[in-house]
Amino acid sequence: MKFFKVLPFLALLTALCSFGQAEAAETIKIGNIIPLSGPSASVGIQGKNAREMAVEEINAAGGIKSLGGAKLQLVFSDSKSDPTTGVTEAERLINSEKVHVLTGAWNSAVTYPVTQTAERYGMPFIVPVSVRDTITERGFKNVFRIAAKDSWWTRDQFKFLDDMKKEFGVDVKNVAFVYENGDWGVGFAEKWREMAKERGYKVVLDEPYPSTASDLTPVVIKLKRSKADVVFMTSNAADAILLTNTMAEMKVNVKAIITSGGGHADPSFLKAAGKNAEYIFDLVEWEADLNRPGLKETNEKFTKKYGYSLAGESVDAYASMYLIKDVLERAGSTKPEAVRKALIETNLCGGTVGLLAYDCIQFDQSGQNKNASLVIVQIRQKGKDMERITVWPKNVRRAGYTPVFPQPNK
Repeated sequence: MKFFKVLPFLALLTALCSFGQAEAAETIKIGNIIPLSGPSASVGIQGKNAREMAVEEINAAGGIKSLGGAKLQLVFSDSKSDPTTGVTEAERLINSEKVHVLTGAWNSAVTYPVTQTAERYGMPFIVPVSVRDTITERGFKNVFRIAAKDSWWTRDQFKFLDDMKKEFGVDVKNVAFVYENGDWGVGFAEKWREMAKERGYKVVLDEPYPSTASDLTPVVIKLKRSKADVVFMTSNAADAILLTNTMAEMKVNVKAIITSGGGHADPSFLKAAGKNAEYIFDLVEWEADLNRPGLKETNEKFTKKYGYSLAGESVDAYASMYLIKDVLERAGSTKPEAVRKALIETNLCGGTVGLLAYDCIQFDQSGQNKNASLVIVQIRQKGKDMERITVWPKNVRRAGYTPVFPQPNK
């Protein structure tokens, strides 16, 4: 009888030990709210691919060692670029999926309310790319952004224009603003107006448009009639293509087109716009020709895996997964307060983060990465293909390349 009583005890002891081991190496769920359909789907899918490649690498290398080799699991949710959908999905990921960390949502109009939801639940939220200033200016404790905010983007666009004028001796007086009418575009336009006023430029066109529009001819007609010297743009992929091709068709001549990443940095843009995109200057956080350690190899791996190059937004998404790895390793826990404390103390330099245009990720008191910086590329034709060439700041300009400014008339 005693023998048979011992067996259940041993079985229970074994089960308890196994349970403890499973807990130590639990799966850590990362919720990702990104646009997988709708006008921003292309860039959302790029971010999804970048996250997946990073997590494959992290898990293959042993996962989160301080948590017993716990593996990261990505849970994706389609925001459809819609704020209401984004908030609903955030609630679902937190309450039903029981995620440990949230990331997203690319569209500032979605990220703004979604981060408010995360803050209400005390859920750590990492923003790889969404540039609206106020995302990190509401006193929230759980929101951390890797990318530069839009006031930094617009500041650098005008600094670049001033530098080009000085370098090439070209006079620019009149500027036009053409932008999608979501939070992203409207936020940029607000800052553009401030920059133009500070620097003495005359704004001859200030034109928002819906990124879902199937015909932007009226916008292009207004741009042509404005006689602008330089046009600033923010667009998603589909509208960037439509605007560029319509401008070429209608022979809109300006001294420069200065764009803001997003749709103009999307690989689909160059394929669809082709030579019509030549000479555009595009402001981004990253470019494939930057001289950064490991960049070439990582980009080649991504290109082989998915059929196109990394872009600024996808590099930030890729880096965000390594940031999460670093944070979890230091936190040694998935509890929100421990993760938040580790995020505040982040000083992540070199390694995979070194693929970015700057050296380290560190967050200020608002949750903004204070090291985020920007570069400008010019699009040029190379054989049958179009190429993006880093031109600014001048110290990172591709060796041997001289920017074309002003651009030739059509």
